Amino acid sequence: MFTGIIEAIGTVAAIEEQQGDLQLYIRTADLDLGDVKLGDSIAVNGVCLTAIDLPGDGFWADVSRETLIHTRFPSLSVGERVNLEKALMPTSRLGGHIVTGHVDGLGEVVDRRDDARSVRFTIKAPAALGRYIAGKGSITVDGTSLTVNAVQGDQFELNIVPHTVQETIIDHYEAGQQVHLEVDIIARYLERMIGHRAMPEEEHNTDSGGLTLDKLAEFGFTRR
Repeated sequence: MFTGIIEAIGTVAAIEEQQGDLQLYIRTADLDLGDVKLGDSIAVNGVCLTAIDLPGDGFWADVSRETLIHTRFPSLSVGERVNLEKALMPTSRLGGHIVTGHVDGLGEVVDRRDDARSVRFTIKAPAALGRYIAGKGSITVDGTSLTVNAVQGDQFELNIVPHTVQETIIDHYEAGQQVHLEVDIIARYLERMIGHRAMPEEEHNTDSGGLTLDKLAEFGFTRR
């Protein structure tokens, strides 16, 4: 588990093909690896990877075909900068929100514009993820926990403050760039829970048809 608070910006130092999948070597720069051991998890642009070797200035990780299918890792290049976060410890502050490190889909940066000292981005999400994104809710973009300003259809807007611009790879985003998206896990479980309760017992193993305003009202979460 992670918080979505980026701890350092690393660099892709090597990419090696391994019988149909990849191994990555990530140089971790200012990320303290003193408490990291083999088998520990580190999020790279929001993707949970397992450290399989720790040479000293970074770590090696396997990237499975499943991960390659659902992320933009196939287009990574040596020298590219990446967001890094070590796994959450029980004593850590939850400064962002609960992040699993499992990418739900690829978004696309539609627009970037300055707003005083902040930067505003509009990002297009896959249509299937739109129902999980809510104004003033949380979303993870390349591993960074962010607050959604507004939602219109399958697009949502973000306001990025100067500190986040400086401490993440967001400053390099331009229109057309793909980004990893992870929606709020609470929204996913809420949909599953309400859909499960709404179905007859014999239909619990089938698709619920999704979360609706009527279902939320039925179970007391909102008013019709």
